Amino acid sequence: MGEALLSFVHLSAILGWVVFASAQSALCRIDWLNVAAVRRLARLDAVSWLATAAVLLTGLARVVWGAKGTWYWHNPLLWLKLASFICAALLLAAAGRRYRRWQARLNAGGELPLAADVHAARLLVMIATHLVAVIPLAAVFMARGYG
Repeated sequence: MGEALLSFVHLSAILGWVVFASAQSALCRIDWLNVAAVRRLARLDAVSWLATAAVLLTGLARVVWGAKGTWYWHNPLLWLKLASFICAALLLAAAGRRYRRWQARLNAGGELPLAADVHAARLLVMIATHLVAVIPLAAVFMARGYG
């Protein structure tokens, strides 16, 4: 029962993480960007970090208390998953820093970001969300004993 619950919580955290990152990529468009959207992006980024922490903590819990336990530590596919996760999180963090700069500029004088900056932030989020696709591929192979 414990393994099933750990798996459920971990998968729920992953889905939350992907939803909040995808919402950022959908909202971060120059045609849609206004004061409310900038503030919403900053809030989405904050919630996304809660989901990121939940993914990491529940994933570690599965390694420590899950059915296969610490056997996973020696599996290179686990390290591929972690590296992909960390790269995606760093890309999302870079986008989040931009959102906070935009919000600070808005608060200072009401200036919206330039189109190039919006495009760059969206590109970071898009790369991160596409990188996340590597993680379940490695997970499937790990679950079947590869690595």
